[in-house]
Amino acid sequence: MAYKIVVDECTNCAACETECPNDAINEKKGTFKIDAANCSECIGYFDEPQCIAACPIPDCIVIDDKAPRYVAA
Repeated sequence: MAYKIVVDECTNCAACETECPNDAINEKKGTFKIDAANCSECIGYFDEPQCIAACPIPDCIVIDDKAPRYVAA
């Protein structure tokens, strides 16, 4: 599943944005969002999702169970 940012928890520090190997994290009108279509969960890039590793707020980035699971080609 892709990840999502819990807007109420996010401090808009932008630490996650530059860490994403797929450029799936973007800011719009002061809110950061993860584009589920571009999120690979860092599979094939890193052992753990880099957005979560970079985020200073625990539980700010969580699994989006409404998005389909990433499948490597």
